[in-house]
Amino acid sequence: MMQNSLRSLIFGLGLGLASAASALSVDPVQQHNSNAVWFENWTGLSNAQLVVSAPNGKITQIFAASGTPVYELDRAEVQDGIYRYELKAATEEQVEIVNPIDNGRGEVASSRSKGFYLNGSFMVSRGVIITPEEIRED
Repeated sequence: MMQNSLRSLIFGLGLGLASAASALSVDPVQQHNSNAVWFENWTGLSNAQLVVSAPNGKITQIFAASGTPVYELDRAEVQDGIYRYELKAATEEQVEIVNPIDNGRGEVASSRSKGFYLNGSFMVSRGVIITPEEIRED
């Protein structure tokens, strides 16, 4: 119980935990075509923020109140290399706010949506998103 409360507190502070994703019933799966990345199995998530870091360090943020956020390559500025992303969203599951704060603006909330966190990467080669080949040593 104490460990779950600590995880909720840390995630609530915006630091996120990769292990929080594994504990939830939702399991978004990264998908892509030649110029866009999105997620399937999106049921039960809302208020998503997708942050993508390009190889040159440029950060792009995409917000979707409902449905999956979609990152599209900018054809004029696309760079080959590895793009890294962080995906944060709210689940339908509610968790107790252990130490509610009375900010003087009405009723104090006693629960909030449990957070979801996922990070990953995708590769761009010759201006298109590719699936890297698995390298095996025989």
